[in-house]
Amino acid sequence: MEPGRISLGSAWWWLFVVPWVATHGFPPQDLVGRLPGQPTVGFRQFAGYVDVDVDAGRSLFYYFVEAEQDPHLLPLTLWLNGGPGCSSVGGGAFTELGPFYPKGDGRGLRRNSMSWNKASNLLFVESPAGVGWSYSNTTSDYTCGDDSTATDMLTFMLKWYAKFPAFRDRSFFLTGESYAGHYIPQLADAILDYNIHSKGFKFNIKGVAIGNPLLNLDRDAQATYEFFWSHGMISDEVWLAITRDCDFDDYVLTNPHNVTKSCNEAIADANGIVGEYINNYDVLLDVCYPSLVEQELRLKKLATKISMGVDVCMTYERRFYFNLPEVQKALHANRTNLPYEWSMCSDSTLDYNYNDTNINMLPLLKRIVQNHIPLWIFSGDEDSVVPLLGSRTLVRELAHDLKFKVTVPYGAWFHKGQVGGWAIEYGNTLTFATVRGASHMVPFAQPSRALHLFSSFVKGRRLPNSTRPSIDD
Repeated sequence: MEPGRISLGSAWWWLFVVPWVATHGFPPQDLVGRLPGQPTVGFRQFAGYVDVDVDAGRSLFYYFVEAEQDPHLLPLTLWLNGGPGCSSVGGGAFTELGPFYPKGDGRGLRRNSMSWNKASNLLFVESPAGVGWSYSNTTSDYTCGDDSTATDMLTFMLKWYAKFPAFRDRSFFLTGESYAGHYIPQLADAILDYNIHSKGFKFNIKGVAIGNPLLNLDRDAQATYEFFWSHGMISDEVWLAITRDCDFDDYVLTNPHNVTKSCNEAIADANGIVGEYINNYDVLLDVCYPSLVEQELRLKKLATKISMGVDVCMTYERRFYFNLPEVQKALHANRTNLPYEWSMCSDSTLDYNYNDTNINMLPLLKRIVQNHIPLWIFSGDEDSVVPLLGSRTLVRELAHDLKFKVTVPYGAWFHKGQVGGWAIEYGNTLTFATVRGASHMVPFAQPSRALHLFSSFVKGRRLPNSTRPSIDD
């Protein structure tokens, strides 16, 4: 089997007999009337469960928000956060690109004026089971990995379309960030396989976009320390020791013994110099001190400070809000009264196969592009966790493998008369773009620039290379 490919095995027989039940195109039982403390808006929200394995009692929780205007015309965009094991509802929907942010008191919501539902209908899923309010009645289901996650997400989408048949033929975009650098390509791969075998319904994929994605640990792990050095966060001596003593080829995140003692010492020196009072997800931001303990615990779980997490400074507001009984009731969430609180990342619930972090995603990205699906990789340039230095190189290597020429040379793109970042395009379907001043969570740190980038992506437009206002400004 090709590295990173998903084998669906015996699940195929079921996928051809999904019951397409249409009730005016939307499930009334999942309609969210109004969230506690929510500002008045003119679009609808839906939330609830999709049973991906009835026998096992495995269900994924979703939150869906219509586009602000013309939802019946605009595309559908799926967003997945990473982790592995972090919530797309808590992250993407209520911290980054959804229509609301939690208020400082944790009891209400404020409007996100740069929500991506200005350009698309948005779907967020807590995946895999064990994340957020997604659950299984079979304990062994919480031992999972990339393969099972992709298979469940394919099943989820097919059953979600049964709930929302109006979107079956709509243009479909796959997006996400961080460890979604695994989730999204593997889901796209499974969808492409499904489309080949299906004699009926086929997914209408129109694009894939992933922010600060983990694509190849060999390159991305080294890029973290290269980023530290390039930003003056470690000394020349430590960086030279890392480049001399560390071989990042076949790097294994879960096995610190796969590198030499001198390499481990150099990496420890680097992490010690950077220290714990820097937000690794945005090195320019001040840290949120109440969240340092939680951040450290997550980082220390792994062998290095490579962690695919989310912004730590909204953790307490968001967690308090989502654990209010009235909020869970409004969202039709926690229907089984889980024996634990909702949390952003499910380290204590999930036993995720961290060996999967070593899978190289470039073969799957290659397949996506070869199927004429536009692929955008974008990077917040202040992220040291999955820095642009690795992603930019990996995109160039992918273009070389595809024998793509540069169609738009590397240069600045503009938003509201200012540089929004830098971008390059290969072969008309492969784009790499940075977002200036953005963190690991691009839409959170630079909401206006992120919305411009996303709007350009779903509309099939190149990022503007002049200061003249564009239609997305």
